[in-house]
Amino acid sequence: MPLAFEPYPDQVKVWPKDGRHVLAQFDADSIVVYQAYSPAIGRYAIEHGRFGGAFSFERMSWIKPNFLWMMYRSGWGTKENQEITLALRLRRTFFESLLAEAAPSTWDRDLFATSEEWSRAVGRSAVRLQWDPDHHPSGAKLDRRALQLGLRGRVLEAFGTTELLEVIDLSEFVAQQRERLAARGTSALTTPRERVYTLTDPAIAARLRLADPPHGTNQ
Repeated sequence: MPLAFEPYPDQVKVWPKDGRHVLAQFDADSIVVYQAYSPAIGRYAIEHGRFGGAFSFERMSWIKPNFLWMMYRSGWGTKENQEITLALRLRRTFFESLLAEAAPSTWDRDLFATSEEWSRAVGRSAVRLQWDPDHHPSGAKLDRRALQLGLRGRVLEAFGTTELLEVIDLSEFVAQQRERLAARGTSALTTPRERVYTLTDPAIAARLRLADPPHGTNQ
């Protein structure tokens, strides 16, 4: 399924201004996340439709469902070893299983009575969850929070092979939009279409303390 794009000025009108949200591109069966890699890792994934070669399954790898957060992290594809931007289509069932298993990257006193209890949960889980400030295309911090997930072990292997439905090379698109942004500002910018993602299980949403989406943002 081709990735959908939309002018940034149109999207920002319907995105929530603050709170914890999973902004993403998704359909009934899949959701798109982003990562930036070195040319060796990125090209292998593009050619084979899965990860391998120089990609290490022994380390933690972080994925982001929000395109602009990825652009902030990679400097719009200019940082060393982040030159290849990939859109990675995953099964929604797998993505939601990651959220169900995820342990927060810092001690959350509402979820864990003691730091020791939190540390044990982190040790058991193959998924790390972190909320960060979302970012304007310029890199400025926003009040809205963006999600990233750290994967390791069996979960990382599943992500890179069996649960990966499609690998899309966005490197040329990123370079084009980087030039547009520099030359004409956000009015000329196009980004992958994203809306607020609603989890199937309300209990998981409550545990993650997701904010309610404003009317119309998840359409």
